[in-house]
Amino acid sequence: MKIISWNVNGIRAVEKKGFVDWLLSTEADVICIQETKANEKQLSEELKNPTDITKGLSYKSYFYSAEKAGYSGTAIYCKNTPDAVENLGDERFDSEGRVTIVKVGKTAVISAYFPNSQDDEEGGHPRLEYKLAFNEAIHKKCDELVAAGFNIVLCGDYNVAHKEIDIANPKTNTKHAGFLPEERAWMDKFIDSGYVDTFRVFNQEAGQYSWWSYRFHAREKNVGWRLDYQCINPEFLPKLKSAGILKDVYGSDHCPVVIEVE
Repeated sequence: MKIISWNVNGIRAVEKKGFVDWLLSTEADVICIQETKANEKQLSEELKNPTDITKGLSYKSYFYSAEKAGYSGTAIYCKNTPDAVENLGDERFDSEGRVTIVKVGKTAVISAYFPNSQDDEEGGHPRLEYKLAFNEAIHKKCDELVAAGFNIVLCGDYNVAHKEIDIANPKTNTKHAGFLPEERAWMDKFIDSGYVDTFRVFNQEAGQYSWWSYRFHAREKNVGWRLDYQCINPEFLPKLKSAGILKDVYGSDHCPVVIEVE
C-alpha cells in the first residue's frame, strides 16, 4: 500500500498547477490532503473523482471542510472504496475540518491538519493552547484505534519541526510557532509512547525538509522545516517498506511525503 500526504495550501489553486495529473501519476492507494480551503460544492468533478480511463484508474474523494469559508480542511483520495470514513469526533476541531479518517481492512489512515500556534506582534502564541489540545485529542484517537485492533498511519502537516535536525535555523526559531518547546515536547511524548516517525527509520540526514517559506528563495536555498509526517504504531513497523519526501513536487509551499507498507 502506497500512502502519500500533502498540504496543498488550497486545493483549487493547486488544481490549476497540474494536481490531478500528478495524483493520477502516483498511482498511490491513499492520498491524504491538508489545507484544502474549500468545500465539495466548490470543486470540479475532475478534482472530486480523478480518473484515467487509459489506465483504468479512478479515485474517490472524502472531504471534511471547515465551517469558515476558505480555511483549513482535510481530504483523502482512495483508489478502493474504504470500509468507513470518519472525522475526529470532537467539535472543537471538526468545525475546522482538521481530520479525515478512512478505514481499509484493519488499517486506519488519518489525514490531519494540526493547528498553527501562531506568532503575534507581542511575541505570544494565541493558538498554542488550542494546538496542544488538538495534539492530545489526536493522540487519544490514535490510541483508541490501536486498542480496537487497527494499525494507524497518522499523515499530515503536524506544524512542528520535531528536532533541530528538522529545521534549517534552529537557534533563531526557538520562540517561533512550529518550533516552540511545548510543541516539540508533545512530539517527544507522542514518539516516546511508541509511535514511529517513518521517515527517520530510513533517513537520519539533516537538510530534509517538507516546507519552505515563499520568501527569500527559501526553497531554492533549501532553508526549510520538516513539518509533514507519517507516523505509525509500533506493531505496524515490520510492514513498513520505505518512506520519503517528494521534494521535487511543486505547487504548494509544502511538498508531499510518502510511505509504502505491506
